[in-house]
Amino acid sequence: MNFEYSDTVKKYLTRIDQFLTGHYYPIEKEIYDSIENNSNRWSIPVQIEQLKELAKSEGLWNFFLPDPEYGPGLTNLEYAPLAELMGRSRFASEIFNCSAPDTGNMEVLVRYGTDQQKKKWLKPLLDGDIRSAFAMTEPDVASSDATNIETIISRVDGHYVINGRKWYISGACDPRCKILIVMGKTDPDNENRYQQQSQILVPIDTPGVTIVRPMKVFGNDDAPEGHAEVLFQNVKVPCENIILGEGCGFQIAQGRLGPGRIHHCMRLVGAAQSALEAACVRAEQRIAFGQRLSSHGSIRESIAQSHCEIEQARLLTLKAAAQMDQLGNKGAKNLISMIKIVAPQMACKVIDRAIQIHGAAGLSQDYRLAEAYQMARAIRLADGPDQVHMMQLGRSVSSMYSSDQLLKMRR
Repeated sequence: MNFEYSDTVKKYLTRIDQFLTGHYYPIEKEIYDSIENNSNRWSIPVQIEQLKELAKSEGLWNFFLPDPEYGPGLTNLEYAPLAELMGRSRFASEIFNCSAPDTGNMEVLVRYGTDQQKKKWLKPLLDGDIRSAFAMTEPDVASSDATNIETIISRVDGHYVINGRKWYISGACDPRCKILIVMGKTDPDNENRYQQQSQILVPIDTPGVTIVRPMKVFGNDDAPEGHAEVLFQNVKVPCENIILGEGCGFQIAQGRLGPGRIHHCMRLVGAAQSALEAACVRAEQRIAFGQRLSSHGSIRESIAQSHCEIEQARLLTLKAAAQMDQLGNKGAKNLISMIKIVAPQMACKVIDRAIQIHGAAGLSQDYRLAEAYQMARAIRLADGPDQVHMMQLGRSVSSMYSSDQLLKMRR
């Protein structure tokens, strides 16, 4: 299995790195300061929009879609190293129009949207003119089991009417968020639990849509994008806003989440790599008990462990990406579950060690380690918690060794 980066990937890695080094890193602190010092937490720093326009003008845009109609036409395996590089900084993915949840929503519209839906919502998302959110998680049920969802989508007099409550809807607090993809039940009594759900497009300014509050993660509001609690009360939208058709919500969700998990995991590899490099620099510069931290055996052990774990997760994620390209989401489902289990836990451990090496500074706003840890820990829950993936993976692996399968193997 060859994971050598192609000339195309190397070219884009160089160009993205040059862009970040030349334009983003020098003003990163300025961007953070503009968020922290703004009386309006939900105001977008002008620098981000300026960098987006510059990136678009240089052709560094929409790397994540494999269809060349919408971007460079990279495979999942080719895009993965670019996602890793972007994962080193919080705002890098957005600058290149490659940030969640927009990426997943654009993939949904490309795969399942009608021409009208693509024209109205996909095009402005591709152009970076608006942002979006995916409204699935609910406070009153275990949303890791999508069949539990209680939001109701009823067809009434030529419209759909939506009632329900969602929370931790990432990006919904962003003033640029104009469209929600909402998952709910159109046929709650269907005997097939996987055909009860549908997904529907809901403009965020539709009457009855209320942003109740921003939800915090470890006490932080993640402004200016945030994670919202959203209430839907008799929200009426046209029938043409349904995506693919009634009863297709679960199918769409599965199609959406496969590539997204690859993206999340490679960004986490990038975040972990950045944390390890910061830890190494700190260890070489800091003196404790008469010698550099890097001279202490326990520090060397932490660095070695982190280096091994990052490389393991990187290779596993690249293998999953390659299998997705070859076999599709369904064919790669075991590897997708494996990386979703491994990468977030790896990042949490690596970043935690980096914080420890930095001491109290690792918890401060002067370094981005605490923010990176928060993100990594949250992704252990996003797009399916560890336990769900372990349950599915364990069931799949165990079934390979059933009596029927063993009989076939012996033949």
